[in-house]
Amino acid sequence: MYIGVGIFLIVVGAILTFALNASVDAVNLAAIGWICMAAGVLAILLSLVLANRRNVGGPGYSSRRVSHTDPSTGTRVDEVDVDPRA
Repeated sequence: MYIGVGIFLIVVGAILTFALNASVDAVNLAAIGWICMAAGVLAILLSLVLANRRNVGGPGYSSRRVSHTDPSTGTRVDEVDVDPRA
């Protein structure tokens, strides 16, 4: 989600820093542009780190499937253990 915001901030910052030749008395537009670009890069990096953190554990649960043959009846037995807390 923040990747789009980060790209937008980088573009706005680059325009303020490199393409705009206007001057405002109390504001340094080039400095604001560099700040916007840095904030954009930080937003993209933060978005990637948070997306990676959510995907590390899988869907939020673990499961285990065991199949064996019951010796008394000779039939196949499937056991599935699901742990939603993992």
